Amino acid sequence: MFVGVDVGGTNTDAVLMDGAQLVNAVKLPTTGDVTSGIISALTALLARLPAGARVDAVMVGTTHFTNALLEQRNLSPTAVVRLALPATQLLPPAVDWPAELEAALGGHTYMVGGGHEFDGREIAPLDRGELRRVAADMRSEGVTAVAVSGVFSPVNAAHEREAAAIIREESPEVRICLSHENGRMGLLERENAAALNAALGRLAEEVIESIKEALESLDVDAPLYVSQNDGTLMDAEFAARFPAFAISSGPTNSMRGAAWLSGVRDGIVVDVGGTSTDVGALVNGFPREAAVAVELAGVRTNFRMPDMVSIPLGGGTVVRTEPFGMGPESVGYRLTEEALVFGGSTLTATDLAAADGRAIVGNPQLVEGLDPSLVRLGMSEVTSRVETAIDQVKLTYEDVPVILAGGGSILLNNTLRGASQVLRPEHAGMANAIGAAIAQVGGQVERVYSLEEVSREEAIANCSAAAKARAAAAGAEPSSIEVVDIDEVPLTYVPSSATRVRVKAVGNLAQRQQAS
Repeated sequence: MFVGVDVGGTNTDAVLMDGAQLVNAVKLPTTGDVTSGIISALTALLARLPAGARVDAVMVGTTHFTNALLEQRNLSPTAVVRLALPATQLLPPAVDWPAELEAALGGHTYMVGGGHEFDGREIAPLDRGELRRVAADMRSEGVTAVAVSGVFSPVNAAHEREAAAIIREESPEVRICLSHENGRMGLLERENAAALNAALGRLAEEVIESIKEALESLDVDAPLYVSQNDGTLMDAEFAARFPAFAISSGPTNSMRGAAWLSGVRDGIVVDVGGTSTDVGALVNGFPREAAVAVELAGVRTNFRMPDMVSIPLGGGTVVRTEPFGMGPESVGYRLTEEALVFGGSTLTATDLAAADGRAIVGNPQLVEGLDPSLVRLGMSEVTSRVETAIDQVKLTYEDVPVILAGGGSILLNNTLRGASQVLRPEHAGMANAIGAAIAQVGGQVERVYSLEEVSREEAIANCSAAAKARAAAAGAEPSSIEVVDIDEVPLTYVPSSATRVRVKAVGNLAQRQQAS
């Protein structure tokens, strides 16, 4: 049996799955510190574990790391070391960062000789002496995490690896993140991705250790996995190294769960929570990934992130009457305390849905006095915003299947413009936790090849092997790993017939194979 846990802004959901069967489910309010909410949900769920049953794996999708970046809390003093001189001096590290976030990390940036051209040739030799001076300065400044980035390091990572070895010699205790392991092509975005990942490292270790301790206290002897941004899983050790890979795990879990519950492989998922609504496209059962840089806490990155539209609309969205307005404020996890229908004093979107008869929650008598014109206006506004988001996500003018997920989906009716059909699968309110429980393990690699040096087939085979190896390192059973996506993009304005190849591979959990 597998336990899936997903933390949202309003609720923390947990499910117990026996293969394709949902055995039990728990929905509790998300707590301010997140971890205690996870522990409470696990405790409540495992209290219902059938006699003689055992848990084979626990999968968690968490908002810990998103919250840390947005709130600029629990971040490690982090330095960025770029291997690039004499190139890239015009745009130094952290050039486009919000001042508050840069200050939260300490503002330590360095540029050192090194880096490579797009075809793997050196821009300049690695300046080892300067690296040692930089390492000494970082140590004196109290830096505990370092992001090392080199120009075109996904093509040739030799300088990044050697720089890491030198820094580790000088400061064995420092946490080091290499940009070629964190992001894709694009120096600034990949460098930013590595820096955010490095800054989250200490927090990731603490969070994962606290969840492991909770599982141990509950007598659960099962491996822990964390949901990734692309709808796959990584084991706890891998997650401690790459916590930023879990930043968008919540929406992707919902999309994977919605695909699994509905049987729809290609369509649109509308996941309505208590605070926000996420709308994204399914392609072959996985979230479609963003093809451009994605901003996290105001920083441009090129992590693997879902191509989604998020709007500030959910069950806890605050409704104003004079003049009319909805959000972006939300009562969030305090919905059951503050909404009118639950005896509170705040008018929310859930109150309007209850007054309209769309939702049967709380005490409907408490909202019978709402102005019918206000209710109609509010419900029309909800529908309009969601339909606009669906239109933004669609890549075709044709109507497509739309799957509703999340507890806040009670705000919507069964007719939406742009939808060929509107599906409400059974247990859709728990789609996020189910998506975590049924997820596979994935690995993705992006590299640039010169087709004058290798054939197209050799390039794809090499990149595919690296993606499969990364999936295995993240916890997949090697014999089950298969390539599910290959993307090739010729690079214009450069010689050597350069082509960027990106490969995604997925496989079943190694633990699942052992348990079967």
